[in-house]
Amino acid sequence: MSAVPPATPVTARDRLAWLRAAWRAGMLAPMPPRTAVAVARAMRAYGPVGAATAVGAARFGDRAAVADDHGTVSYRDLEAGAKALATAWHRRGIGPASRVAVLCRNHRNLLLAVSAAARLGARIILLNTDFAAPQLRATVEEQGITVLVHDDEFGPLLDGLTLPEGAYTAWTDGGASDVDRLARGRGLTPPAPPRPSTLVILSSGTSGRPKGAARSSAPGEPLALPGGILTRIPFRRNEAVLVAPPLFHGWGLTAATLTLALGSTLVLHRRFDAARAAADLAAHRCAALVAVPTMLSRLMAAGNLDGHDLSALRIIATGGGPLAPRLADEVAGAFGRVLYNFYGSTEASCITIATPDDLAAAPGCAGMPPPGTAVAILDEDGRPVPPGTVGRIHVSSPTRFDGYTSGRAVAAGLLPIGDLGHLDGAGRLHVDGRADDMIVSGGENVHPAEIEELLAGHPDIAEAAVVGVPDPDFGQRLRAYVVATGALDADQVRKHVAANLARYKVPREVVFLPELPRTTTGKVIKRELGS
Repeated sequence: MSAVPPATPVTARDRLAWLRAAWRAGMLAPMPPRTAVAVARAMRAYGPVGAATAVGAARFGDRAAVADDHGTVSYRDLEAGAKALATAWHRRGIGPASRVAVLCRNHRNLLLAVSAAARLGARIILLNTDFAAPQLRATVEEQGITVLVHDDEFGPLLDGLTLPEGAYTAWTDGGASDVDRLARGRGLTPPAPPRPSTLVILSSGTSGRPKGAARSSAPGEPLALPGGILTRIPFRRNEAVLVAPPLFHGWGLTAATLTLALGSTLVLHRRFDAARAAADLAAHRCAALVAVPTMLSRLMAAGNLDGHDLSALRIIATGGGPLAPRLADEVAGAFGRVLYNFYGSTEASCITIATPDDLAAAPGCAGMPPPGTAVAILDEDGRPVPPGTVGRIHVSSPTRFDGYTSGRAVAAGLLPIGDLGHLDGAGRLHVDGRADDMIVSGGENVHPAEIEELLAGHPDIAEAAVVGVPDPDFGQRLRAYVVATGALDADQVRKHVAANLARYKVPREVVFLPELPRTTTGKVIKRELGS
């Protein structure tokens, strides 16, 4: 393969767009001199991650910061807890050489642990709550984890683990957790770390072992991510936002940190429940719902939307997985033009965002990149392909990661995402699936996403996944896994595909399942489907 083209440099116009969007949203609102000094001091000492609660306390005081399964906590009290936890950990020797892993569902103590560890300059690793014991042990070894903060339910996974600096519970079903107790102590100001902490987010690992993507908590372009998002999604200061995706995932964490940066109220629950989500949107007068497509689908199927006043809801932002055109149309029909589709990756963060106008013109599309980010569709030789042609998605992003924790090299220039896609005539990105999902059957390249999208649009099919399985004559043959909602047989499925797509795209086998295996963020785990 030839060299990949160089990345696109950030311009003064890009930075001005970020600045204007952040100002318009209220993130950069004027503040008294004393507050400005406190904010600047915290940012300089701890970076944006470690300073998040300190900045919130200085700017927003007693305003509600988080509403979770334990109730509501103010910005001032959230900062007091983070400061006390950092003090207690500092006295126990946790510092810049430590690697603090967090294995928690969505609640305030996850935020306290991340903030406290960042203040101490420790490396922070966010762990997937779907991990089994062998995966956890392997990750602890690979990442060199020295401290583990975990919800009590994950305690059995720790058997046999060696954690030099200990383990701390963050949530228990009854009584106070370790983090609760330490966060009630006296908070002092530990010495500023010699360097900003590093945050590690693990890839979803749907096709293999998760990789750790490291990101400095003091990025070179601090306004690139929040400002870029705000140019496309109109979040505003001092509103309530229900963030449903797990915070260990890039989409959930990005939405949560942006919510707190705006002085809004972050509504969290440890587990997603569609009926409760609808009630929360009404009770908190939420202006925004952040979800993944699977959650949106469950919300639409819950059947209790009409029983709640959702008139305050003006943003539904989905991400973390493909948005089916049928779901986009269904949400628009129920809520109006409020749906935004965020497309990103662990490595590149925000890549493109589809606005309601984009989704009205091209339901299910991924939209266009924010200022400072560029998308290119390249062929196998690294050359741009024309609009409408499927190729490999590459990104130039000011929010790209620092590299893999495994030491795997990251080439300079445009960053390959591992997805296939194409640009339409208006410049909107359409994601056509994973590059490693492509099936070669009888010499023909087949992109499963095209068939899956067609099947999901069938009135008697809830969802579908298509994989390639070994075949002595064709190399691979197509097998479709279908979750049916009505009377349907394999011949009908094949006839539906044959009536709409080329003959070589018709699955030779159809397997019916009650549900597809998915990650916590709703991505189908194709390696768990039978071969």
